[in-house]
Amino acid sequence: MKLLFVADPLDSFKIYKDSTFAMMREASRRGHTLWATRPVDLSWQRGGRVQARALPIVLTGVEGHSHEAWYTTTGPETVVVAEFDAVLMRKDPPFDSEYFYATHLLTHAERDGALVLNSPAALRDHPEKLAILEFPQFIAPTLVTRSAADVRAFHAEHRDIILKPLDGMGGAGIFRVTDNGMNLGSIVETLNVGGAQTIMVQKFVPEIADGDKRVLVIDGKAVPHTLARIPQGSEVRGNLAAGGLGVAREITPREREIAGVIGPKLAKRGLLLIGLDVIGETLTEINVTSPTCFQEITDQTGFDVAKVFVDALEATINRARGNPTTEGQDPF
Repeated sequence: MKLLFVADPLDSFKIYKDSTFAMMREASRRGHTLWATRPVDLSWQRGGRVQARALPIVLTGVEGHSHEAWYTTTGPETVVVAEFDAVLMRKDPPFDSEYFYATHLLTHAERDGALVLNSPAALRDHPEKLAILEFPQFIAPTLVTRSAADVRAFHAEHRDIILKPLDGMGGAGIFRVTDNGMNLGSIVETLNVGGAQTIMVQKFVPEIADGDKRVLVIDGKAVPHTLARIPQGSEVRGNLAAGGLGVAREITPREREIAGVIGPKLAKRGLLLIGLDVIGETLTEINVTSPTCFQEITDQTGFDVAKVFVDALEATINRARGNPTTEGQDPF
């Protein structure tokens, strides 16, 4: 099969932990042909189909922290997106205007016949902070607002709260305000830009001390191991990008329950891979753009997440072609 990855520049990959690299490595092991492009290299012109300036890549076998090149290429070529067996949208956040425009070009590529995963329409419809609002039974007390007065009332009720921007990533812009309310006003002014931007406020979940769990869900089914991102020192954020320690754990019954409700529903919407963030018993976020933690879970548990993902990808491609698939042993 011929696969096109829409991603960040290849030279920016940290291959010792990058989940997109893990996908590429497993797909290459199976003999699939790999191409890579960036959102900036997508284009369309009247009378034609969506195109990409893309690199055909061959993996060199380099692993870990090595500075040697991990791929070779013959140089960029202009290709028609719909001529690939599947297009994997793996551009990292932020979900900004350019990301939004790229999803529209990929939607048009779907009209040309492309199979795009995750679905570009579903990416637009499930912003990672706000997607949890569909599942209130699993979330902590939550407020979405521009109003400083609403935030103050929420704090007065719950006393210990977390405030976050809706477009943040990697734990950036997250604040905790405890019972004393110190700096609440200035934090709100910073995050909502004087009422111009919407923010999210949630009751603080103390189980963060045991980690912010990443639950990977592939084609509607939860991976049986999670990665707990544990805050270090006085930090309240468990995000790996914010210095959290990643520790693999066996999935809990509560996490499996949450994934069992959300996973199948979102899979039907074209979200082949999602990442649920769970603190204690509480869902905090649904990641749909480029969920990570494949390599950390595999390295610590031996459960090959990339293999399961490529199995699901191949099955999805075969379904799209109308080909019957042979079901093997369920890896979950």
